[in-house]
Amino acid sequence: MIMKPFSSFRLKLTGLSGLLGVALFLGIWELVPRVGLANPTLLPPFSAVVAAVIQLSLSGDLGMHVVASLQRSLYGLMLAIALGVPLGIAMGRLQVVERFADPVLQSFRQTSALALFPVFLLVFGVSELSKVAVVFWAAVWPILLNTMSGARHVDPILIRSAKTLGATQMDVFRKVVLPASVPSIFTGIRLSAAVSLIVLIAAEMLGAKAGLGFLVFYSQNVYKIPNMFAAITTLSIVGLVVNYALVGIEKRVGRWKEGTIHA
Repeated sequence: MIMKPFSSFRLKLTGLSGLLGVALFLGIWELVPRVGLANPTLLPPFSAVVAAVIQLSLSGDLGMHVVASLQRSLYGLMLAIALGVPLGIAMGRLQVVERFADPVLQSFRQTSALALFPVFLLVFGVSELSKVAVVFWAAVWPILLNTMSGARHVDPILIRSAKTLGATQMDVFRKVVLPASVPSIFTGIRLSAAVSLIVLIAAEMLGAKAGLGFLVFYSQNVYKIPNMFAAITTLSIVGLVVNYALVGIEKRVGRWKEGTIHA
């Protein structure tokens, strides 16, 4: 009874410390260009960036660029999940699949997605498909490797216990292997979500007419520096929201996992 309020107090204190840290950073950002420690033309005060965010939002430009980037990132991430999860589980549980696929995949994953972007441009042209392809290539490897690791390191005692109780191979997979692999799968998805946004921004700078990467590149070229920082700040917020959304989904799936393991 005593520990529960104390734990709640510690969580609140941690959250407050985080907010104070963010407030301190933004205060320094606002102060540095205003006192002449940095050129305000190159590093505008945070208030000027907020004004640029509001202006871009009211005009509808910021929303358009955010939607364009999120769509490309989501399509590439979904394709990476569709391939990486089943292949990772197969490689983690079946040695014959791993022996056959691992040498090729290990060679492929050493190739940078950005290094392949000119190839995707040649194959797919300056289209949405080229951006989705580069996101897919960057996102599939963390999902594949983490899923493979999770499936490979399932507690063998759980598997033997399930078989002793008469579980079929499908039951073992559905009620033991898959639930036990969920944390590793979501770790890979969260890593891939972050990587996909980073790679996409770089790709949008090179070959796009919309998206946050395009907005950063265009604003820098026309010397609208507050707009450039507005796009960068928006990208950080979008990445944070996506990460917390995935954490929330993982917690929900985790409750399902606990239920299936004890079923």
